[in-house]
Amino acid sequence: MNLDGNRRDKTMSLTIKDIAQLAGVSPSTVSKVLNNYGEISEMTRKKVMTVINEMGYAPNFSARSLATKKSSLIGLVYAGKINVDMTHPYFNEVISTFKKNIGLLGYDILMFSNEQFQGSYLARCQHFNLDGCLIIAGEEVEDATFELAESGFPCIGIDIELVGPKASYVMTDNVNLSRKVVEHFYLNSIRKIGYIGGMSESVISNLRLNGFKDAMNQFGLEIRDDWILYGDYHEESGYIAMKKMLELNDYPEAIFAASDLMALGALRAIKEAGLHTPRNIRIVGCDDIAASRYSDPKLTTVKQDKEKIGKLSAFMLNDLIEGKSKLKPVYTDSEIIVRETCGSNKAFR
Repeated sequence: MNLDGNRRDKTMSLTIKDIAQLAGVSPSTVSKVLNNYGEISEMTRKKVMTVINEMGYAPNFSARSLATKKSSLIGLVYAGKINVDMTHPYFNEVISTFKKNIGLLGYDILMFSNEQFQGSYLARCQHFNLDGCLIIAGEEVEDATFELAESGFPCIGIDIELVGPKASYVMTDNVNLSRKVVEHFYLNSIRKIGYIGGMSESVISNLRLNGFKDAMNQFGLEIRDDWILYGDYHEESGYIAMKKMLELNDYPEAIFAASDLMALGALRAIKEAGLHTPRNIRIVGCDDIAASRYSDPKLTTVKQDKEKIGKLSAFMLNDLIEGKSKLKPVYTDSEIIVRETCGSNKAFR
């Protein structure tokens, strides 16, 4: 099809009516082609798409949003006064997978800034005409986060329990995760086990602590309060906690740290004390971040299925946006990756 050259210079002002006239169809037919409705014949679709491609036409975003009542925009919220960010190795991988899959479903992402923010997330979502929100857990989560979920706005949480008409969440089964660690130590004849968790108010850290205590009780192992310390998931806090534990006359044979970063900090403290891992103290971290594969010795860790968590979050959020409410929460499984900090190199499922 040869189109008039002068028209090519006017693509910025083209409308659906112009495309319809050039293709010899109605404006409603062009709209149906653009929105991929199925009742258009293949011949008509090709004719319309030929005009669209040759004219370089792109539909006006605002007009399309008004027509479809969808913006195809997803909000990304890092919740909490103390929150993770794009540099966090675990959440960075989860978000990358989410971004890829939500993009394949036709959405773009708008990241919220909550620096000095004290308002309503719902109001911000409505202001930007968002279709849904992904909420990443932090600490000291604002009431506005839970109000957003309770409002009926489509929301999926990662590592945060959201309740609402169109809300759900995805997280690792953290209780079972800890049980696997204790069981692994037990099967390797380790009986004196300590725990370094995140903040004492952290939901995830306490779920892991509950699993740790359940498994210790199940195997008849002693739970010592002075062997349970808290950090903030970052390396320095693991270092400080481990130093305190090493000041005791009787320190544990093994440590389960609720994050790889804290485990690496604990490993540094053990080295500084002139002790050896795994000969004197074994360590298991959590997250299987890249650094765990290159530490010296290489860190044994619990691998969370970051790809599955990101993909599930994308598909579940899309379903909520499309009207499939009351999706139940999903708990994903984990796997212990045994490396040098507990004296082996085999995976333990």
